[in-house]
Amino acid sequence: MIRTFAVFVAALALASSACAQGQKQRATATKNLKVATFAGGCFWCVEAAFDRVPGVAEAISGYTGGREANPSYGQVSSGKTGHREAVEVRYDPKRVTYRELLDVFWRQIDPTDPDGQFADRGPQYRAAIFYRGARQRAQAEASKRELERSGRFEKRIVTPLVAAGPFYRAEGYHQDYHAKHPARYKRYRVGSGRAGFLQRVWGDAHPMPKPRYARPDDAALRQRLTPLQYRVTQKEGTEPPFRNRYWDNKAEGIYVDIVSGEPLFSSRDKFKSGTGWPSFTRPLEPDNIALHTDRSAMMVRTEVRSRRGDSHLGHVFDDGPRPTGLRYCINSAALRFVPRDRLEQEGYGEYRRLFD
Repeated sequence: MIRTFAVFVAALALASSACAQGQKQRATATKNLKVATFAGGCFWCVEAAFDRVPGVAEAISGYTGGREANPSYGQVSSGKTGHREAVEVRYDPKRVTYRELLDVFWRQIDPTDPDGQFADRGPQYRAAIFYRGARQRAQAEASKRELERSGRFEKRIVTPLVAAGPFYRAEGYHQDYHAKHPARYKRYRVGSGRAGFLQRVWGDAHPMPKPRYARPDDAALRQRLTPLQYRVTQKEGTEPPFRNRYWDNKAEGIYVDIVSGEPLFSSRDKFKSGTGWPSFTRPLEPDNIALHTDRSAMMVRTEVRSRRGDSHLGHVFDDGPRPTGLRYCINSAALRFVPRDRLEQEGYGEYRRLFD
């Protein structure tokens, strides 16, 4: 009985430690986020666009730019408080830049409209960029000049740049409206004229920025990766054959670097090699692969690494099947699989054509 109680106490202490560590990691992740604020008419539509961007942790509908503290939707919708409907975007600058968020913003609005957006009229629906600090202001000004020079719009770009002030979260029923009421949201988006306008101007009402691929610092990697993933990618380790995640995976999709997210291999080039590790005849993006001579283990091999993440992936051999004759023997621990039905949501939509 005493031994059982001691084991219980030890388990409780371990769980408490793990919980504390998890809270610390979440706090660190939140601390590293940056904030951007945009007004583009109805905040349902603007929030929906930023929710889809890789690297955005949260998009919050709310009110800013006015005189009243903690205004209600009724007060703001009267057009008398000076507030605009806006969205506060909390993002990871290591995964998406402020300039990329600006590109998403311009593609959600009519920047030539000074009196509202689409069917929504009045000062509370006017578009604006609320910048934080000189750097955001300079980047917003440069982005606006680029749009003006592009000649995409015949009319003058009138969206103002405004110093950010207090932001007030909107009522709960406004948050994630596109996800809670998808049918009603779609009817509104189409009926307001926004969807048709963006399709005519941009050809895509929900454009996605290209993901940025970079290696986080070592402290972030130690927090984010499992011990096996860290040992394989950072210490040139090898996982056990036949006892790894993807050696027998037959689903359609692409494999990306667990560290940087850069696309590496496609299921279309995967084959059963009998070795117990994921094997491919060629890389999906050759520019994302770096090859090095490996003289460890008393032999000469060709090591495969990711170019931007600098992750150790595995080795390539010349005993593969046609048409290349190569076998890229890769550790599952160095990869993350993105199935075909999630390519768009995770920012890899350009690869959907491989499976259509």
